[in-house]
Amino acid sequence: MTKALILGGYGLIGAACLRALRDAGVQVVGLGRSATAAARVDPDGDWLFADMARMTVADWQDALAGVDVVVNAAGALQDSGRDDLAGVHSTAPERLVTALEGSGVRVIQISAVGVSAQADTAFYRTKARGDAAVRGYDGPWVILHPGLVLASAAYGGTALLRAAAALPGIVPQVYPRTRIQTVAMADLTQAVILCAQGAIPSGTEADLVEPEAHSLPRITRHLRRWLGLPPARLSVPMPAPLLSLIGRGADALAWLGWRSPLRSTALRVLATDVTGDPGPWAAAGGPPCRSLADTLRSLPATVQDRWFARLWPLLPLSIAVLSLFWLTSGAVGLWQWAAAAEVLTARGTSPGVALAAVVGGGLADVALGLAILWRRWARAACVGMAILATAYLLGGTILTPDLWSDPLGPFTKILPAILLPLMTAAMLEDR
Repeated sequence: MTKALILGGYGLIGAACLRALRDAGVQVVGLGRSATAAARVDPDGDWLFADMARMTVADWQDALAGVDVVVNAAGALQDSGRDDLAGVHSTAPERLVTALEGSGVRVIQISAVGVSAQADTAFYRTKARGDAAVRGYDGPWVILHPGLVLASAAYGGTALLRAAAALPGIVPQVYPRTRIQTVAMADLTQAVILCAQGAIPSGTEADLVEPEAHSLPRITRHLRRWLGLPPARLSVPMPAPLLSLIGRGADALAWLGWRSPLRSTALRVLATDVTGDPGPWAAAGGPPCRSLADTLRSLPATVQDRWFARLWPLLPLSIAVLSLFWLTSGAVGLWQWAAAAEVLTARGTSPGVALAAVVGGGLADVALGLAILWRRWARAACVGMAILATAYLLGGTILTPDLWSDPLGPFTKILPAILLPLMTAAMLEDR
């Protein structure tokens, strides 16, 4: 049985390739960094866990034992606290092909349309160096350049497009002159299967794109119709300076671990055409890629898709509101500690206990308000907020039960403070 190693096996494309190759009778092994992410994608699968960016040639030789095909579906958008572009896109393929020299293992490199050593983004330049490394391999290889990949799942840019399509009553006009060609995930995985079977000649380098290009507003309208939503009544232009400002803000958040599709690299990619030539793929014997309309028809939208599209843009707003709420609550409590303590002492609580409660609670509030901004700690911070808010409610009920009858309802207002972080925690899962 053919054995394939899927690099980036729990990513959007990698996971789809892993499942498609398994269904085609190939023994598959996924490679990634996170055991947690791998368990969500394929809990019963075979996995190797390593950071590709840091793997040595010897590490690759160990990982490649018994492998017949390597599918490189790993990638990152730009450098951040979690991602090393050069390490993943160029260093890893260079060491991989060095480890494979003389082995005859087939390499399938999944790159991207628009890749060039002279590109103005590090994403394209590092991808180009990785492609060059594969071209220099002495065994069989194929390089695929997919356009905008559309699948039943959404991540990154496709999640952003779905969210834009689901905005109530409006369609944002973002880079309306940009032309984009899409490719169905099913067509991409079928291409990988053909390459793994040797049906595509070695040395083929081809774009996987539909015949027609579309503008971003047109794709958004298609997605809105696919979601079953009525046509938008208003088209809202997004000025370039505003988009640039958003991109710089998203870049800053990337160093806190947030992989926003609004980072500057993604916006620069969207500002240029995402188009390719389907001719070389057809010449190599590959089947044509389906059109945008046919792709969407093959992926009927469900209520879960509408939920996702509507909730996705609310996640960053929820995080911002929770951070502001808890930081402000803690800061005001610490600043006005005497007044806050008096609420308790006036009802019989000892001054020492009251002071400890006010100061301790204020510091905890500030800590949680800061922690939720760090991606790695965000889920724990949300759970901590719900627990602490519940503790405030229970403690307040014991120490100051009369506040339940306060006309401003201070205890009643704690209930949303318990629910919102729990809902936010549930939305934090991105794979």
